[in-house]
Amino acid sequence: MPDLSALKRAIAALEPDSALRPADLFAFGEPGIDGPLGGGLARGALHEVYARRVSVSASAAGFGLCLALRAGEGRPLVWARQDFVDVETGALHGEGIAEFGGDPDRIVVVRPRDATGVLRAAHEAVRCAAIGAVLAEIWGEPKVADLRASRRLGLAAAGSGVTLVLIRRGAAPQPSAAASRWSVEAASSTPLEAGAPGPPAFDVELLRHRAGCPPRHWRLEWDRDSLSFAAPPLPRPVVPLPADRTVAAADGTPWRLAG
Repeated sequence: MPDLSALKRAIAALEPDSALRPADLFAFGEPGIDGPLGGGLARGALHEVYARRVSVSASAAGFGLCLALRAGEGRPLVWARQDFVDVETGALHGEGIAEFGGDPDRIVVVRPRDATGVLRAAHEAVRCAAIGAVLAEIWGEPKVADLRASRRLGLAAAGSGVTLVLIRRGAAPQPSAAASRWSVEAASSTPLEAGAPGPPAFDVELLRHRAGCPPRHWRLEWDRDSLSFAAPPLPRPVVPLPADRTVAAADGTPWRLAG
């Protein structure tokens, strides 16, 4: 289990190939949400993801991972996760990450004991410009996760150009320096053939957007192959058949409905 020292060593190994990236935007890949957001979310910034309810907090983590994959563009990720989250909801699973299109071998996972450790690890990681994105996951409403801490994280992200996604489980939204704030809940996915489970689906609400987009709501699905979001397909309307009229067959030959 990597500790902060191990995390520093892992980050140091990436430093020789690092290059400072200017802050820009990373898109969702779905015009219906990228348009209102002005092209996407700010790269090199702090973004918060709140679970709407504790029972669906895994969806918040999944949505946060999707954002990190979009922002990371194939570079390594760091995931700092409070160990209490593992106790309450289960540990991260490599096959589950792969189902989202992520590479478990390119994610450095560190499990600090408390929120202070998570924030410290996230701050250390986000300063390394070789990292694609950082996820920080804490439980509840610890006092250390305050406005001052969010400002510190946001400044570090802006300095390196690395995106930081802070996942909050069991907490109500509160003031922070985040560039965007989201509330997430699980949604029903579009079923595949033979009733097989469809792609991950999210019911997301934008609570705050520093660039000016007003609060809005979307339903999104995640495509692990393209690593992008998409609006779920609309259900096909069923055209009712006439009950008392002649219906033309495919070759134009009229035939009557029975009954």
